[in-house]
Amino acid sequence: MAAITVSVPGLLRECIGGALRAKLAAATAAEAVEVMLATFPRLKVHLYDEEGRMRDHVFLALNGASIKRRTDLDIPLRDGDRLDVVQAVSGG
Repeated sequence: MAAITVSVPGLLRECIGGALRAKLAAATAAEAVEVMLATFPRLKVHLYDEEGRMRDHVFLALNGASIKRRTDLDIPLRDGDRLDVVQAVSGG
């Protein structure tokens, strides 16, 4: 198990108890997502659609690199890694 930090955009901080970051323990990126959603279930509706697909305007970044397009999230984690939830903003 690695001790990692998860961060969310300001608009979602209420979903994780008012903080912008939280500490989690997980062995892989896939497990980190599972633990994040189990720990903070209010995030799920913001990240995934009704069919369980990640919403188009959301992506995950591991240590600054997007992992949204990866089909396999069995990426080993190390202590200190950071998983960021990023929401694209658009408008006109």
